[in-house]
Amino acid sequence: MKKIYHLSTCDTCKKILSDLDPPSSFILQDIKETPVTEEQLEEMYNFTQSYEALFSKRARLYKERDLKNENLDEEAYKNLILEHYTFLKRPVIINNDKIFIGNSPKNVEAAKNSMNE
Repeated sequence: MKKIYHLSTCDTCKKILSDLDPPSSFILQDIKETPVTEEQLEEMYNFTQSYEALFSKRARLYKERDLKNENLDEEAYKNLILEHYTFLKRPVIINNDKIFIGNSPKNVEAAKNSMNE
């Protein structure tokens, strides 16, 4: 599978997608327009074995709900990601048997290199 989960209204995602210039073999899914399904989240989880790794603690709702003071477990992370798209760390890039989560320059570079293999 070659897929990129992103948010089209996010300037960081736009910049990353522009830099990556993903081949047409990649499916782009705007998570605001087409929310991540439980099945898709399970596929991501199978790579990471952690919902927390897929969870964005930078989301506005994370701060608004004061979730940093909650004792969140894996099930809570999963449910929050399914509840609202902003809780998914983005972009999530799946290139066959590799997953790249988030926007760190090192991560984006690794994703770009994997696309050129």
